[in-house]
Amino acid sequence: MTTKAAEKLYLAQHEFEMQDKGYAVYNPKNLSVEDLPIIYGFNNGGSSGWYSAVLLAEDGTGLGGHCCSAEGYMLHDLGILEGTRPDRHKAFQKHYPNGYQMDFVPLDEALAKTNKGLELAYERNQKLAQMKEKK
Repeated sequence: MTTKAAEKLYLAQHEFEMQDKGYAVYNPKNLSVEDLPIIYGFNNGGSSGWYSAVLLAEDGTGLGGHCCSAEGYMLHDLGILEGTRPDRHKAFQKHYPNGYQMDFVPLDEALAKTNKGLELAYERNQKLAQMKEKK
C-alpha cells in the first residue's frame, strides 16, 4: 500500500513531467484551430482515489472514461495533453476525421456548470441518449 506522502510525491513528479505539454490538437487539413470541434475531458467526481474521468465530444458522443486516483493524472490518462494516449487519439480521429482540439474541465468548474461548451455537449449527450431509448 502506498503512503499518503508517496502519493503526493508521485503526483508532483507526474505533474512536473507534464507541465510543458499543451493540449492536443489534431488538424490534418490545417484549419483554424478555433473552428475545430472540441473533445472535453472532465472530472466527473467520485471519491479520493476513485475519480471518474470522462471524455465527451462537442456533438454529445461519449468517447471514453478512466478511473483516476487524482485529477492531476486525468489530462494524461484521457489523452488531453500532446503526445499522450495515442490509442485514444485513434478513436478520436475516427470520430472527427477532419480534426479536433482537446480541452479539460476540472471538477470545480464542472460542478459549477460554468463551462458553456461542456454544458452544451452534455445536453446533446442527453438528447442522443433519449433518442436511443426511443428506438
